[in-house]
Amino acid sequence: MAAEPDAVAGRRSPPTERVVQVLDHLVARPDQRFGLSELARALGMSKPTCLGILSALVAGGYLTRDGAAKTYGLGPALIAAGRAAQRGFAVGPIARAQLDRLAAEFGSVCTASAVVGDRVMILEVAVPPGMKVGRTAVKVGQAYPFAPPVGLMYVLWSHDEELEAWLRREPTLPVVLDRDLLHQVVAECRDTGYLVERLTPMGRRLFSLMQGVAGHDLPSEIRQLLGEMVSSLGERVYLSREMASDAGHPVSLIAAPTYDADGRQALVLTLDVGASISGSEIARRGKALAAAADAVTAEVGGRWPDRRGGVGEIVPVEGIDPT
Repeated sequence: MAAEPDAVAGRRSPPTERVVQVLDHLVARPDQRFGLSELARALGMSKPTCLGILSALVAGGYLTRDGAAKTYGLGPALIAAGRAAQRGFAVGPIARAQLDRLAAEFGSVCTASAVVGDRVMILEVAVPPGMKVGRTAVKVGQAYPFAPPVGLMYVLWSHDEELEAWLRREPTLPVVLDRDLLHQVVAECRDTGYLVERLTPMGRRLFSLMQGVAGHDLPSEIRQLLGEMVSSLGERVYLSREMASDAGHPVSLIAAPTYDADGRQALVLTLDVGASISGSEIARRGKALAAAADAVTAEVGGRWPDRRGGVGEIVPVEGIDPT
């Protein structure tokens, strides 16, 4: 249970680290059971502290306690957690096959990413034949804060409640919520099955800046300045009427979702563009990416939501200017 790289550099939580210590110790010795004194001594904890952790883990089903022997071992809740994690990691090779095909077809870097805890994490990166992975700006394991203005595409195709929950998160940067625009963006992306993000210097630099950074830890002056540059949620996404012509449209990337067995958004596949392309070319790449995402959904036994179009009312959110 190694900590995420960015977590090491961030705020530490000694009580949480002690819980992880207990679980790590027992997971590394699955066939053994330990008494309170033995565990406390091995982990360098006081007995009261260790007992509190063990009691909480037993109550949650993560450990079991043998009342007669007064020993502790792994519990059934870890089985369910392990299976869930296994299903998640099993998607990787399936998505990778689709990403490799897209990267070769369009000569573009393609990625698969998902929300892991309170971060957006890059899980797979595919590059065109002949390009070295090390030459790309994006790398497996990169993480970004999952809070406005970063992360819209990870809730855009979810249920309305999940979109609203994301909007209620403390913004990493000051942003404006244009409800009418966001309604249009959500409705159109759910209808087409993919998102087209504008290519702007600030958009590119934003993700470089936010990698591994908690926005609320930035000095207030920098947060305000960046917030003014980022402006309103949804404005970085093209609407269909803006791509109707065959003139060149500066596109950063195109994104499409995969779904799990419950019909909830799972991975997000992206195809990097980083150039101006025509409306017809945008549609061609968008449909190819959405088809690849659908293929991943089908292969992992996922289920498409009952409706892709439509969106409920987006309510004003505390901390975000609703003008």
